[in-house]
Amino acid sequence: MTEQTLKARIKDEMKAAMKAKAKQRLVTIRAIQAEIKRIEVDERIEVDDARLLAVLDKMCKQRRDSIQQYTDGGRADLAEVEQAEMLIIQEFLPAQLSEAEIQALITDAIASTGAAGMQDMGKVMGVLKPKLQGRADMAAVSKLIKASL
Repeated sequence: MTEQTLKARIKDEMKAAMKAKAKQRLVTIRAIQAEIKRIEVDERIEVDDARLLAVLDKMCKQRRDSIQQYTDGGRADLAEVEQAEMLIIQEFLPAQLSEAEIQALITDAIASTGAAGMQDMGKVMGVLKPKLQGRADMAAVSKLIKASL
């Protein structure tokens, strides 16, 4: 039996959330489903797991930005809602890499691209992004690369 696709897993989780009457979880999973459908309709493609990881990563980034804005604005109640949604979205992402693992990948990427300075940052990011998609915060990775170059 083949491993279940991420899209099918999300659909199964939605059904489970409906049966359990988990309202917040259901709302978040429906938001994921809506984003998948929007991409499939707009671009006339079938979303694969790689593209879905990019979508989920983007949704997490949006939640992080919202949490920051709500916290700065003194709206802890809204920040908590965004935090809860982000945790649900992260369940569908692969396990996050540790800083040491990310640093090792950065070192390898710098060596393989022959990057010598900041002008080569794009090359290094190009090599790392497919490996780290959904497994690390790319803004944090960017800071680590800058520190390494």
